[in-house]
Amino acid sequence: MPRKLTSAHLASALQGVPSRELALKMTALIRAGTIPVGTGLPPLRDLADALGISPSTLSSAWSELRRQHLIAGRGRQGMWVCDDKPSQRPARFANVGNFGRMIVTDLTYAAPDPALLPDLAPALAQGMRTPELNSYRRSPITPALEAAARRHWPGEPEAFMATNGGFEAIHLTLQALLPPGATVAIEDPTTARLLDIVEQLGFKPLPVTCDAEGPEPQALSQALLQRPAAVLFQPRTHAVTSHCITPRRRRALAQVLAGSDGWVIEDDGIGAASATQAWSLAQDLPGRVIHIRSLSKSHGPDLRLAILAGAGDVVRRIQDVRSFTSGWTSRVLQDAAAWMLDDPATGHRIAEACARHNARRQALMRRLSERGIEVRGDDGLSVWIPVPSEQYAVVTMAVRGWAVFPGARFGIGPTSHIRVATSTLRDSDMDALAEAIDISRQPL
Repeated sequence: MPRKLTSAHLASALQGVPSRELALKMTALIRAGTIPVGTGLPPLRDLADALGISPSTLSSAWSELRRQHLIAGRGRQGMWVCDDKPSQRPARFANVGNFGRMIVTDLTYAAPDPALLPDLAPALAQGMRTPELNSYRRSPITPALEAAARRHWPGEPEAFMATNGGFEAIHLTLQALLPPGATVAIEDPTTARLLDIVEQLGFKPLPVTCDAEGPEPQALSQALLQRPAAVLFQPRTHAVTSHCITPRRRRALAQVLAGSDGWVIEDDGIGAASATQAWSLAQDLPGRVIHIRSLSKSHGPDLRLAILAGAGDVVRRIQDVRSFTSGWTSRVLQDAAAWMLDDPATGHRIAEACARHNARRQALMRRLSERGIEVRGDDGLSVWIPVPSEQYAVVTMAVRGWAVFPGARFGIGPTSHIRVATSTLRDSDMDALAEAIDISRQPL
């Protein structure tokens, strides 16, 4: 049986260590095997009392160990040592599991069907004509992409910036605008990568529950009582639950957020691959909204491109942080994207892909409804299905040849769902998949 350290025992090993070096000392003890993997840690408050420091100081050290994936757990479950090799790997962004020699169809990633995406060849040919090709000048966005973005953007933001994908845009925005240890109000459930980014940067995710219309106003009001530095949500189609924020809910959210003073970050990760019209709270909350739109799911993931917009001084602050890394996004890719945004044939191709993706999702939903399984969601590339036991459901699905993600991957609190990607399904898949889902919801 793994042992559990007492407060007195661990305090004796940490006595005299400066507060700022507690995480370093614990890392050394874990790596040396002095505190083996599997060891339970004493309650944080008890250990803080034994060390004569504040619980918040010790919590900061423990947060660093958690970011390094050396310790795990929280709350009533307690905490324990889970690894002896520090790592900055994303906790959730990993394979769903090892299925050994089982042959499974991968329905884990809610990504577009590659066969339905626009052809990049003519766009890249246009991109190669970009002015200042091979220049080292660090410009936030090319004139061509900014002009095209303005023609397709909700509202009229002061400034634009191109990034290497939506998640980089989120990472840069949080780094640039939030103080260390800040709280971020975020939908629960939400995209796994968003949770990984928030936690890796040392911020505290504050869950906001959602229903079929989006984040619940009452839940958001309760979260705002804790004065989060930012509210992060998906304004169009939700990548996990496939809900779409209704106009009524949009107005309610604007009213709730008007009474706060934090940043509002809109992560439009599905972008034009959604059948829902783009919108933003920027006009309701001037100067506070950063709207980010990814082109990966609509125009192609190998463009590695997203567009960020907001107040001029805000975009400059984000660009300043980016100066520590890549500095700018390929002008070839930016001007290729600009050409695609205005090209009628590309627009038609994206609309056709959106219709095909929705038809596949709805076909599976009909099969499930015939079996008495009702799932919500009006758009998107996946379905969010309630199950009594996530672990049982994932294993049962794998045994029957389907790999899916458990809801816990996307949640801050407890979940009882699986997410099933639908974008690459064929008609011949539907009955067998629906049967497997039905069986996975009936633990023996």
